[in-house]
Amino acid sequence: MMKKLALCSALVVVGAGHALAETPAPARDGGFGLGRTALPEEIAAWDIDIRPDGLGLPVGSGDVYTGEELYIDNCAACHGDFGEAVGRWPVLAGGRGTLDGEDPHKTIGSYWPYLSTVWDYVHRAMPYGGAQSLSNDDVYAITAYLMYLNDMVDDDFELSNENFLEVAMPNEAAFLMDDRATTELTAFAAEPCMENCRDSVAITARATVLSVTPETEGAAATPAAVVETATAPAPAAAPEPVASAGPDPELVAAGEALFRQCASCHQIGDGANNRTGPMLNNTFGAPVGSHDGFRYSPAFVAARDAGMVWDEASLTAFLQDPRGTIAGNRMAFRGLRSPEEAAAMIAYLRATGGEAP
Repeated sequence: MMKKLALCSALVVVGAGHALAETPAPARDGGFGLGRTALPEEIAAWDIDIRPDGLGLPVGSGDVYTGEELYIDNCAACHGDFGEAVGRWPVLAGGRGTLDGEDPHKTIGSYWPYLSTVWDYVHRAMPYGGAQSLSNDDVYAITAYLMYLNDMVDDDFELSNENFLEVAMPNEAAFLMDDRATTELTAFAAEPCMENCRDSVAITARATVLSVTPETEGAAATPAAVVETATAPAPAAAPEPVASAGPDPELVAAGEALFRQCASCHQIGDGANNRTGPMLNNTFGAPVGSHDGFRYSPAFVAARDAGMVWDEASLTAFLQDPRGTIAGNRMAFRGLRSPEEAAAMIAYLRATGGEAP
């Protein structure tokens, strides 16, 4: 019976294809007479882009708190708990003021010119492996949280289609309309000069890195390593050992490397300010949640009122399990992996201004 049904289905499909093949497609000016006019619902399924002026935004809203939970569930595995990125995935937060330096960090807050690009990309392509599975309200909430991670809004902010254009991106003014058609194209569109050319060209110098200038037959070149060895000055005498005063330098260096995952939200040292998280100067030995000017979560306020102080034991526990140590706090950091990492982080904090007077 099943074989008969399968055969009948195959015959129906073949027959339908034959009927379609015999029906000519409608012709149009400039076309090939192929296909058909797209249905309105088919166009709507593709027409999901959002313009910088907000055209195309659907009705909806989402707040930072909701976005944080959605981000942890859908985004943090690749982009890190605070947008700092995992492995080679893109960094989403931080980098403000680095674009003109030797190591620029192009993130949403430091580089992107329009918020519509954030909303459109999250809506169109995220989460990885589940593109377009988020609702419109989910996308608004995640976009609000990304704005919060980049110090663009407060933690009680709610993004909607109505206030979407009210918050300007930090780097928007650095982008200009493309004027190359009038400023550059004319300089390169003229006929190239093919007169008064040199009769011959001679190589007058070679790169010290041999992989840059390919060797030719008969051309002798001294390896760069030999040049460096011949010209390197004699090593200076090792300085006399000095008794160490303060944290172990190796432990501090390890803590500095670990702190990079915190730097998108926290600052420490000279000129440190509150950002997404509080600045960390004068923290070790001080009561929990005691920095002026930062809006702590109710969980931190309760811990402070209960007399909790940041000492070696409390910081070690918190750095390894933030949500378990102070239940209900809003910090999305997953925690360090071991007591040794916590000790290195504490050493770095104490060495760079984190010790309370």
